[in-house]
Amino acid sequence: MGKLIYLKDVVTLALDKDKCTGCGVCVTVCPREVLRMDNGSAAVRDRDACMECGACAMNCPAGALSVEKGVGCAAA
Repeated sequence: MGKLIYLKDVVTLALDKDKCTGCGVCVTVCPREVLRMDNGSAAVRDRDACMECGACAMNCPAGALSVEKGVGCAAA
């Protein structure tokens, strides 16, 4: 997929590495490949590519991800 970035540094995506169990669900459900697995836990690959759909946070069984759906571009 091409690199689509709307505005830099406005995304609300946050990852709490201490809560991450390394299940990889977030990587699977992210439509923009924002997340990746790194040494057994999730890591943010390209935060600015996040479209704030909330799929990662809704599907994370450990509650390690949070995002305010759709507010980044609107707030900027």
